[in-house]
Amino acid sequence: MELTGERTMPGVPTESYWFARHEVVYRWVAENYALDRICGDIGSGEGFGPQLLLSAGARSVFGIELDASAVSHSATTYPGSNFIRANVVALPIATKSTDIVVSLQVIEHLWNVETYLQEMHRVLRVGGFLVISTPNRPIFSPGLARKSSPVNPFHVEEFDAEQVHDRLTDCGFTQVTIRGLHHGERIAEWEHAHGPIVAAMVTAGQTNCWSPELIDFVSSVTSADFLFSDAAEAQDLIALGVK
Repeated sequence: MELTGERTMPGVPTESYWFARHEVVYRWVAENYALDRICGDIGSGEGFGPQLLLSAGARSVFGIELDASAVSHSATTYPGSNFIRANVVALPIATKSTDIVVSLQVIEHLWNVETYLQEMHRVLRVGGFLVISTPNRPIFSPGLARKSSPVNPFHVEEFDAEQVHDRLTDCGFTQVTIRGLHHGERIAEWEHAHGPIVAAMVTAGQTNCWSPELIDFVSSVTSADFLFSDAAEAQDLIALGVK
């Protein structure tokens, strides 16, 4: 499947940092929430997330993705899950039918965030869980004000922790908590010597312009190189809400 510059996937060495940053959240959801539950991945991309949920003992898993090539790839590569081509603001899923809904790195791409959240609230059963992740605007885009246009051409709006919390509560979610995904010790050591890793990747531009040192390190990053803590100074915000 073609790399778009925003969607990540396994098995691509220069994508290892971004892939691991997604994978660690999927694994956290899988280990803590998936067992014997009906799970949905909204904006499932390449399809590796539903597979992780299924491998953790989910009763069944569906993925929603608008890109036709991604849906075809996912269905072929991960036949245990049900992949559906649909818009994330109009889910073809029955009301109160799902136990867990995951949507990672999607909210920042959408014009109609309210409808997106309302749709996920609708399909969850009472007591069901929503988990979303999104780049933490103050860290991902330093100096970018609320509601300003992001530099990243794939993003419509980027959020801080308070905004994410308020968006979820406004759409009916309760017990909303915001955690943060942080660089672990190994990445922190690299950044101490070389500067911020994300800035290094962006500044270098296309991967064929990366230094051998940057390529080697990025290719070595795994989900073990990230840790969960509070939202302050986090790379990504991880929000959990209950219907």
